[in-house]
Amino acid sequence: MSKKIILTGDRPTGRLHVGHYVGSLKERVRLQNSGQFDEIYIMIADAQALTDNAEHPEKVRQNILQVALDYLACGLDPEKATIFIQSMVPELTELTFYYMNLVTVSRVQRNPTVKAEIQMRNFEASIPVGFFCYPISQAADITAFRATAVPVGEDQLPMLEQCKEIVHKFNSVYGDTLTEPEIILPSNKACLRLPGIDGKAKMSKSLGNCIYLSDPEADVKKKVMSMFTDPNHLRVEDPGNVDGNPVFIYLDAFCRPEHFAEFLPDYQNLDELKAHYQRGGLGDVKVKKFLNNVMQSELAPIRERRKYWEEHLTDVYDILKKGSEVAEAKAAETLKDVKAAMKINYFEDSSLLKGE
Repeated sequence: MSKKIILTGDRPTGRLHVGHYVGSLKERVRLQNSGQFDEIYIMIADAQALTDNAEHPEKVRQNILQVALDYLACGLDPEKATIFIQSMVPELTELTFYYMNLVTVSRVQRNPTVKAEIQMRNFEASIPVGFFCYPISQAADITAFRATAVPVGEDQLPMLEQCKEIVHKFNSVYGDTLTEPEIILPSNKACLRLPGIDGKAKMSKSLGNCIYLSDPEADVKKKVMSMFTDPNHLRVEDPGNVDGNPVFIYLDAFCRPEHFAEFLPDYQNLDELKAHYQRGGLGDVKVKKFLNNVMQSELAPIRERRKYWEEHLTDVYDILKKGSEVAEAKAAETLKDVKAAMKINYFEDSSLLKGE
């Protein structure tokens, strides 16, 4: 029976925020503890971060530990998951290079995620080749570990599609060698893409609209209380809109029935709270205070664990070093198979001498 393997990760361009948490980190911890998977690889994608930060390598370097601390703080366990640094696995670069021959420039240009990212970074006039090729690099990351499942947000769906195409193309040209991955999307729709606290479509470091996992309690409260809500809900008695309202999107993502018993016993559940807001008579401040309590209860244990690991940085360093060694050994096995399939394993296959 074939193994069930997960590969997932993040670019170390800054500390991780609650959008990462509900979109992927929480799900990774659940999958890690589910016992359904034989191997789990979690990658700090520094090489990918350098594709649009080439002039600022120190920014990427400083964030390696920040991302590792956020991982451990959320409950990722180095005993159950291999946490590693992408650039420490050189086999990934070699695989990327071979896969480049299987993808056309126009196919990468059509990738909606690449299009959106190019626009967001104002790269239209001059796209770094490395950045342009990052769907191919992602395919190398996924296939190197023979991942059968990749948990991602919906914005990454086009990347997975492109990876599957590369797998099909490689296997049809060189024989059945690579494993095709399946995508795992968050089950809670609110978690697919959490908006920023300013109501902008996406939480992002560059827009300064994030709540970070490492934010102190006071900062989280300040950010929650300043959140954008329904602009037409001016007085308490006014009917309010919950659709597209960031406060309610966050409640959809974070709150559980037990939070009402603890913090807002006047209501049984979120549906009751929404109904009251929609008919009028419920102020934004009351809803935000509830959201703050919900988020603080979720983030408190994460803050606590982060504090522990911050005091044990040498251990974090060792986890990354050991994880990178394990990851490299796994990727080397795949690369060996790939080179054999492509018949470029000259010194391991003596048929070259026979002119075959």
